[in-house]
This record gives sequence, C-alpha cells and structure tokens, in this order.
Amino acid sequence: MDYQVPQFIEVEDKIFGPFTLKQFIYLAGGAGICIAILLYFPLVIAIILATPIAAFAGALAFFKMNGKTFVEILESGFNYYVGKRLYLWKKEKDTGAQQVEAPVVAPVRPRANLSENKLHELAWKLDIKDQGEQSQN
Repeated sequence: MDYQVPQFIEVEDKIFGPFTLKQFIYLAGGAGICIAILLYFPLVIAIILATPIAAFAGALAFFKMNGKTFVEILESGFNYYVGKRLYLWKKEKDTGAQQVEAPVVAPVRPRANLSENKLHELAWKLDIKDQGEQSQN
C-alpha cells in the first residue's frame, strides 16, 4: 500500500493573501502603531517616529539571515547580552615561539562558590605544577 509523504512541512501556510499569520500580525501591528502616531502627532514628527517602527515591523515580517528569522536573531542577541558567560584560557607549554590563544567560551554551570583568594591560590598551584613537570622533562 502506498502512502503520501508530506513534502515541505517547514513552509508555513499563507493565510492572509501572500502573508503567513505571523507576518500579517507583525505588519498589522506596525501599521496600527504608525497610524496612531500619525493621528496624534504633527506630520513631521509622526514621520520621524513612524519610519523606524515601520522598518522594524517589516524586518520582523520578512528579514531572514542564515535561515533564521529576525525574531530568532533578536532573541539570541538578548539572551547573549543578558546571560552569564565564562571565559577560560588554556595555557600552552612554551615551544619557543610565542603563541596567542583565543579565549574559549564555555557555558556557565552552577558550581561551588569560589572566593577570589581561593581562585588565585588554585591558579598558582596549577602554575607551580606545570613548571615542575617542565623541569622534569
């Protein structure tokens, strides 16, 4: 027995003419805000205020970068700036030529509270251990 397999399941349905539901909501909301601004402010000020709002609504509805919508890009940027980041540097053994290592960004995991003194003491112990291993070689 043959079954039809749905194709293009990632494509959203066009509900309002050429627009999907999300696109229509973004455009309708942006248009509503722009109309309200045009009604309540003088024309010159209204145009100055409405232009960025219209551009933002258009970007929300249509802009895609690397397969991601503008909403996803905004969400990722907000989470990046709000979230905590932990930078780790991996110290390499000196091979004669100077090498500069870029920081490695690792996700922050809950850990036991380390005071600054404990952290410096731990780093100092690791440096001493590395120097001891180098002198044995």
